This record gives sequence, C-alpha cells and structure tokens, in this order.
Amino acid sequence: MPTYETTQLLKTDLKTCWDFFSNPSNLSVITPPDMNFKIISPDPMPLMYEGMIIKYTVSPLLNIPLEWITEITSVREHDYFVDNQVKGPFKLWHHQHFFTETSAGVEMRDLVEYKLPLGKPGHIFGNLIVKKRVAAIFEFRRAFIERQFNTAQS
Repeated sequence: MPTYETTQLLKTDLKTCWDFFSNPSNLSVITPPDMNFKIISPDPMPLMYEGMIIKYTVSPLLNIPLEWITEITSVREHDYFVDNQVKGPFKLWHHQHFFTETSAGVEMRDLVEYKLPLGKPGHIFGNLIVKKRVAAIFEFRRAFIERQFNTAQS
C-alpha cells in the first residue's frame, strides 16, 4: 500500500498550530487552487470533533470534480487527529496528523496511507500519476505553511 510521510517544523506554539490545523475551514487555503477545493458541509463549519463528517468537492486530476467525504475518526487535542475517506477517489485514504512541541517550535508530521481502486491497473496508475500528485499537494501545503508560520518571525 502506498504511503506518504512528511515532517515540518513550525516556528510557533502548539496552541496556535493546533488551532489552525484542527479548523477544517483552513483546508481550502492549504490545498492547491487548481484542485477547486470547496467544502459543502457542514455549513457553518464547527470546530473539529471525533466523528465529524466533512463533505467537499475537489478536482484532483484533469479538472474533473469529485465528491469527497471524510470522517474525523480520532482526535487528541494538541497531539493528533486522524481523517479517513468515507467516499471519494481512493479505495482507502487514512491520514494521520501529529503535532509535537519542541524547543524550536512545533514538529508537524503527516502520514498518509492510500490505496487506489481497480486492482493492478489502479496500482500502476498510482505509481505513475497519483504518487506524484499527492507529493505535489503536500509540497504546496509545505510552502504555504512555511510562509504562514516561519517567515514572519523576527
């Protein structure tokens, strides 16, 4: 099963970091604009909680809009949260977000496990295209986070 892992240091405190990443409304600013990400529900967006269902549309490839539904399956405030795809383009999408306070700021680690549908053809397609797209999405996110948390420091 393909995985993607990334770690980034944020020069901020744990509360500020948690408040930003646990607010599902911020998904739109950390997602590349070409994905046409739009939250459908809930509206208005509450603070994240275990069992929360988030519905949105997104165009991950070829500008084709898809409905994606995720569930927040686990939350430990200021420590981690987990989202899983309920409906969407993947056979499996399991995304773990970890936050660790350090002397230099907050270490944020993402671990994504995913599986494409269609068996072997899906696996081949995944290795050729989806793996690169997932990396590009997280690189966009990394750059946004760098600007948001690490460049305004004195």
